[in-house]
Amino acid sequence: MSVTIFESFPPLTSGLLIKRYKRFLADAMLANGSVITAHTSNTGAMLDCSEPGRPVYLSYHDDPKRRYPYSWEMIEMPDGLVGVNTILPNRLAAKALEAGLITQGIKPIEVQREVRVGIERSRLDLRAKMPDGAEVFVEVKSSTLVREGLALFPDAVSLRGAKHLRELSNLVGPHSRAVILVLVQRSGAKAFAPADFIDPGWGQTLREAIKSGVELLVHQVDLSLTRAAWGHPLEARL
Repeated sequence: MSVTIFESFPPLTSGLLIKRYKRFLADAMLANGSVITAHTSNTGAMLDCSEPGRPVYLSYHDDPKRRYPYSWEMIEMPDGLVGVNTILPNRLAAKALEAGLITQGIKPIEVQREVRVGIERSRLDLRAKMPDGAEVFVEVKSSTLVREGLALFPDAVSLRGAKHLRELSNLVGPHSRAVILVLVQRSGAKAFAPADFIDPGWGQTLREAIKSGVELLVHQVDLSLTRAAWGHPLEARL
């Protein structure tokens, strides 16, 4: 019996993107003509998915502690919806890990999020403790850049991302697995490749990490206006 893994969106507010700026902020015009500022969790360059004038979809959070009640979830490009929330893939990955979809059908007894590892105490996204005592470490990356059928990562130079890959390499051992999981939040991809033309350092570090035993998994995220679902796997072209 197949397992459907998904994250539901709250009711979304539509608008038109005016601009994205200061990395974490975006202005949008709502249907009533008002202009709001939304928070975006995406720290990348958002190449090919932040075009002013495109329809965007925002979630609203009634929390008095938040400076910006709206969060930018998706943008509608000519090839379909693109998920720009980089927190959502981590939630999807945690559910998939708990369901045994990343650990070859074996469900972990515990899944921890945002764990500190290594001498430098780097923070990785997920750690699973398996029934036999083994550990599985997972770092999640979100790809929103798709060109000529290839999902690409990163879309900006990522020194922190290269550091994560080195930490994963150090964690590979007889009783531990290390996984770099790329979730593609845009349709049209037939395969994944590192974006060497943007950050050759990350691509080289990825290849070295794989040689050291780090596993690369790539999955499509199926998007609609109501949910984001764990989709089919994609091949990697290194």
